[in-house]
This record gives sequence, C-alpha cells and structure tokens, in this order.
Amino acid sequence: MAEATYFPRHLVLAGALVSGVLLALAVHMLGARYGLDLGGLWRTDTRDFMPAGSAVAWWLIATVAFSSGYFVAMLMHRAASGQLPERMRQFLIAIAVLVLAGAGQAASAPSPVPTVLGVLAGLAALCLGAVMAFCGAHFALRRI
Repeated sequence: MAEATYFPRHLVLAGALVSGVLLALAVHMLGARYGLDLGGLWRTDTRDFMPAGSAVAWWLIATVAFSSGYFVAMLMHRAASGQLPERMRQFLIAIAVLVLAGAGQAASAPSPVPTVLGVLAGLAALCLGAVMAFCGAHFALRRI
C-alpha cells in the first residue's frame, strides 16, 4: 500500500492565505455594490456612531476570509493525498469562478463610494482578509 503524500505546510498556508484574501476582496466588492461598505466608518457627513452596514461588512469579510482559509487548507491537505472526489473539485471550481466573476462585474461599475474612502476600504478589506485567512489556515493546519 502506497503512503499518502501531502503538500508542505508552507504551501498549504500560502494557498489558503491567497484564496482567503481573494474571496474577502470579492465579498468587499459585492457588498459595496449592495450598500455594505467599509468606508462608512470614515464618513463625516453622518451623525450615526457607526453605520450598521459597515459593521455587517466587517463581520462578513472576516467570516468569509476565516472560513475560506480554513476550508482551503483542509481541502489542499485532502487533495494532495487523493481524498478529494472529482465532483467536489469541479463544484468548488465552479463556485469560485462564479464568485470572482460577480466581483469582477461589480468592480467594473462606477463606485458608489468616494475615491479616497474606496481605497482605504479596499486596503482595510485586504488586511482584514489576510489576517483572518491566516488564522483560519493556521487552525486548520494545527488540526491536521
């Protein structure tokens, strides 16, 4: 019986980190299209303490990045050892293509957020996505 081979831990961590950041940015772009923007935190024209849309956007981006980092690390570990069925692989590829295509479509339209706030919100989503995807992948690798 052949021994199962696995990807190196650094490769699994890097792959999970990249996919978590990409999905966090995709969710940020799609959320901004529907009014869930991170830029609401830096607006001075509202009297609210913190707009609910910004809080929902922060939590949504963090949840998506953490869970995608965790699941991608687990899937990469299983895929290298041959434990990932072909249908599951095709399903995951189709979902990733649809999410990234939707984010590309949302990003191509004019932004409802002013330019400086949009850049700051994008950088915040990038940093939040990177940290949370790293945490998710780290927990998945400790479990393995």
